[in-house]
Amino acid sequence: MERILTVTNSQKVNKHKKTALYVLLIYILMQISGKWLIEPFHKLVMSTTGLASAQAAPLTQGWYIALSFAIALILSLFLTSRDKTFWDIYQGKKETIPLSIMWGIIGFFLVFIGQMIGVAIEMAVFGIQGGSQNTADIVAIAKGAPIAILAIVVFGPILEEFIFRRVIFGSLVQTTNFWIAAIVSAIFFALIHRDFSHILLYTICGLIFAFLYHKTKRIWTSIIAHVMLNGFVTLVQVYAEQLQKLLDELQKMQ
Repeated sequence: MERILTVTNSQKVNKHKKTALYVLLIYILMQISGKWLIEPFHKLVMSTTGLASAQAAPLTQGWYIALSFAIALILSLFLTSRDKTFWDIYQGKKETIPLSIMWGIIGFFLVFIGQMIGVAIEMAVFGIQGGSQNTADIVAIAKGAPIAILAIVVFGPILEEFIFRRVIFGSLVQTTNFWIAAIVSAIFFALIHRDFSHILLYTICGLIFAFLYHKTKRIWTSIIAHVMLNGFVTLVQVYAEQLQKLLDELQKMQ
């Protein structure tokens, strides 16, 4: 009986590893697919809209990001749905759904505070000024093609939590400990954003997201915090002018 259980557990572990590998490969392919597909997709956008190359560029980038992220997420959800215990990396009872949601909301504020601390460290120690080129580029795409906001606020955070919290952190935490798994996954999370001047900020975010997942044993907790963070930043950046006008009008009314 013990041998049968051991074999069964070994089969589950091997299945989890395969699922994790496939999800990781899907994410990598999505990240590099633009090298081969963005140009033909750009031509398709120009032919269907009748726009010149420069005018069609923002639409191409926005729609390509939205579609590639959506396809990658759908494929990842399909693969993980076939592995019923893929998310059960922790022993013991998971946190209740209401508390998991609450921790997700708390996590948003923790990340916000963590980023402010990170900015202060960057300026005091390294002399790095605020403002992220990666964020600026993404916001520019979102302004040119609002469909990209879906990828930025919803598809992207979910995929990144699948990869960096379940695949990388989740695999490591089962064989090492929380800190090793959290630091390694957070560093990879920072590197994928390719904004090396602010690598500390992204690493802090990755550590907090890992803590949220570890705390509740539910991936949706870190997803909630991540979605809220991206949504808040996108809202402020994309609608900065409109928000400023609204604030000016409110001041005039006082």
